[in-house]
Amino acid sequence: MKILFSIVLMVSAALFSNCNRQQKPDYKTSLSAAEFAERIAENPTSIILDVRTPEEFLEGHLQEARNTALNGNDFEQQIKALNKSQPIFVYCLSGGRSSEAADKMRSDGFEHVYELQGGIMKWRAANLPEVANTSTISLGMTKQEFDSLLISDKLVLVDFHADWCAPCKKMKPYLDEISKEMAYKVIVIRINADDHRALCEQLEIDALPVLQLYKNEILIWYNTGYINKADVVKQLL
Repeated sequence: MKILFSIVLMVSAALFSNCNRQQKPDYKTSLSAAEFAERIAENPTSIILDVRTPEEFLEGHLQEARNTALNGNDFEQQIKALNKSQPIFVYCLSGGRSSEAADKMRSDGFEHVYELQGGIMKWRAANLPEVANTSTISLGMTKQEFDSLLISDKLVLVDFHADWCAPCKKMKPYLDEISKEMAYKVIVIRINADDHRALCEQLEIDALPVLQLYKNEILIWYNTGYINKADVVKQLL
């Protein structure tokens, strides 16, 4: 009887252990830029997916990356053609789209999907290599031109954003309101990070959205990520 009871316990423990393994991945799924580069080097036959738009991809991407735009019409079809047991490395500009793509792939049965924390912005901040079609790179505004925008007797609130960034879209309406309601003391400048990549690199903008507040050309306040209107207005009073 004792032997039978022991066998039952062992079987139950094994089933519980297997259940836990299925619920929790046995590998780190979100990697820093350095870890992402190291893991790719360890898996030279792995697949690297850039899930940004074709226009973003042309301006700079990781070596050997394939452009499989998350919001493209054929994303699902392209994903189905991949080997689900092969390591997949996914990235976008700042991490939002790649996280969504990775979740879809895991739900579809892909076994090893790795995401680049902070996207290619963090990759660039770490000075890691990338390739680009130099004829299509848009440098945008220079640092000197940016500095000239800060010359004012008013406060200057700079909003670094992107068209694809959900928090940026959520903040835009109230930033437009601030621009009108507080025009007597604040100038609001909105800068699209995709169109001004070189400037963002110089200013070390490696995530979005970012708000910067200047007074007499001196940076006096900085915020990364979503923030509500009330908390921004507090900085302007």
